[in-house]
Amino acid sequence: MRCVLAVMVISLTAAGSPPAQLSVRQEHPRLLGTRAELQALARERADAYRRVVSVAREQEADDWAKVMSESLVCAIDGDAALGRAAIGRATKRVNAPVRVGHETFGHDLALCAVAFDLCHEYWSAGERAAFIRYMNATVDANVQSETHVFHNGWYGYKHWGIGLACLATYDENPRAPAIMQTLLDDYRTRAAPALELAGAGGGWAEGYYIHWWIYEWLFFCEAAHRCAGLDLFADAPSFYRNRAVASMFEMYPGLREYGSRRPIPMGDSGGITFGGERDKELAARRLLANRYRDDPAHQYVHAFNETTPRCSVGVYAYKDFLWRDETVPKRDLSQFKLSHLSPGAGYVYARSSWDDDATYFFLKCGDRFTAHQHLDVGHFLIYKHEELIGDGGFYDTFASPYVSDYYLRSIAHNVPLILDPAEKWPNIRAAQTAGNDGGQHHGWPHHNGAVVDAADWEKGRDLYDIGDIVAFEDRGDYLYVAGDCTRAYSAAKMKEFTRQIVYIRPGTFVIFDRVTSADLGFRKTWVLNLMAVPYTLGPQYVMTNGRGRLFTQPVQSGDVALLTGDGTYSYGGRAYPPSRQAPGPIAVCRMEVSPTEAASTDYSLLVLTATDTGAESAPVADRRDAETETTVQVGEWRITFAKLELGGRLERNGQVRELASEVIPTAAP
Repeated sequence: MRCVLAVMVISLTAAGSPPAQLSVRQEHPRLLGTRAELQALARERADAYRRVVSVAREQEADDWAKVMSESLVCAIDGDAALGRAAIGRATKRVNAPVRVGHETFGHDLALCAVAFDLCHEYWSAGERAAFIRYMNATVDANVQSETHVFHNGWYGYKHWGIGLACLATYDENPRAPAIMQTLLDDYRTRAAPALELAGAGGGWAEGYYIHWWIYEWLFFCEAAHRCAGLDLFADAPSFYRNRAVASMFEMYPGLREYGSRRPIPMGDSGGITFGGERDKELAARRLLANRYRDDPAHQYVHAFNETTPRCSVGVYAYKDFLWRDETVPKRDLSQFKLSHLSPGAGYVYARSSWDDDATYFFLKCGDRFTAHQHLDVGHFLIYKHEELIGDGGFYDTFASPYVSDYYLRSIAHNVPLILDPAEKWPNIRAAQTAGNDGGQHHGWPHHNGAVVDAADWEKGRDLYDIGDIVAFEDRGDYLYVAGDCTRAYSAAKMKEFTRQIVYIRPGTFVIFDRVTSADLGFRKTWVLNLMAVPYTLGPQYVMTNGRGRLFTQPVQSGDVALLTGDGTYSYGGRAYPPSRQAPGPIAVCRMEVSPTEAASTDYSLLVLTATDTGAESAPVADRRDAETETTVQVGEWRITFAKLELGGRLERNGQVRELASEVIPTAAP
């Protein structure tokens, strides 16, 4: 219904009563500042601008890099030839068939809008009219495209390009004000509430795909602020004021290819090979640090950004030129907090330090919102120099038997399974499912598990509210987090699943799960996806990946199986391999731990120690069980977990600390 109304609003407004006009600057250029402002920037950031000029005049590059570079040099230096070159690239899109649906029509509009604004005086009257016709036709053809506000399409495929085109043509296209008003109304009534719901704390429940759309959307927000005085950040402060910090924590420690930082996997993921999203995320953090420059947390963000002062892809120099502002105050990064909670997505991020050799930890325990999420509530990652515990598989395609029966399923993640032989899964992502992995259910009305907007999510809360971080505290030497993952599984087999994790810095993790099944006969299995095949050292399993090493100890009686090769993609007597070889590092061994004796409730205890390869051993954990609590001794730490409720205590050097019973956000120093 919303989409139909949008068409009506645009049509009626264009024909008769116009909307309230925005106060958009009349002169061009305006999207990225005035000509005088851009010329001053070229003097201030002379090295970056020199590189932009080189891309514009000398280098081969993709159309985006060329149009941005050519258009900037045209506006700053008055280079008519470069202006016409940028216009030529834009008019190829203007004269091509309008793209519709899950296509990057928003990028096409944005590219044309930049060239239209920065090279405005070099467009002929006929070319301007053709662009406006193309813009309006693209909008009309895509009113019903990418409407789900929890999905990247709303931001990254669609509305940023429509918005930039409106701002660029605002005083020339009679329909631009109405189209822009419809966009703003939709943003404020549907998209901003979604950002506050699924993006509170700066993480985003869709996961990795935020790296693909956040820069484009912030580009539009910045342009709207510069040339129309709009503050779109004010409509979703919990997301925007925390996004740059969450982004810092979504990068693995250490510099990778071409001086870039590698993002962690969250749901459908890339990142295992080098890609342009690394520079996009850097540019997004810069935009936010510039906007919130007086906020201490963003001054730490700026310090983090300055550890990678240049885009890793040389032809993206325009991002350095536009967004790297060295005048932002910079704080000592070593003094910044070491963990962050994004409650909207249910993400917990933690590090041992801000050094590049730090140990890293990530936990996901949040709700369902959209299609790129996996069935992985309670899933965690551990990294030291390289990934040690990761995801099973890699993003091969959106829908296939491999994806629906393995990659997005619980068995490819580090969570417990409960095998109810009668359980069945619906077709997921329009792919027929066949496997029963014993994992989390997919019981949502849409085959993608997607919900339209925040209002619909609230209506269906009983279906979509499936995981909660219920306790969180960072004391410096240790972090404690507790999550309730029960509702992520079918109630027919799962009565309770809580996960408690104590992270003892720098590299020890104690994980205590309470799992109660609905039937004594349902077999329970705890899964770990390891990045190398381990060997045994007493009660521990030891694996090495690059310069990182992991000591794993299941501190419970149980059967341990190690599945490697094709076995990592197999369960229930069937295999679900990908259609191609992995493009980068993925888990190569699945460890499965199952209790030797059947019980309705199991108290699983796992101790993991991440080190570098110089460590030949790690403390062996000792477990003691009583009727109402379980105690484990790891080195000088003694941790006691309550069996009947969440919580417990830690003892070290005669000091006793109670584990938190609530979420206590970590403040920056």
